[in-house]
Amino acid sequence: MKIKQVLKSLFLIIIFISTSSMTFDEVNVFICKGKYSKKYHYSKSCRGLSNCSTQVYSVTLQDAKKLGRTLCGWED
Repeated sequence: MKIKQVLKSLFLIIIFISTSSMTFDEVNVFICKGKYSKKYHYSKSCRGLSNCSTQVYSVTLQDAKKLGRTLCGWED
């Protein structure tokens, strides 16, 4: 029983360390570059992207916000 707790703690520490060096704006999100597109998506398979008339592009969250995009309503 103690071994499981130790392993779980180590796993959480590793996850924390690996993500703590990444800032929030360095996260990649997905956008559609269609004429009327206004949202960004954390998942490429988000149903908000199902009507995209162009390719789906991966950009940083910071870049998506610079383009005036806001979070998709299906993902908030």
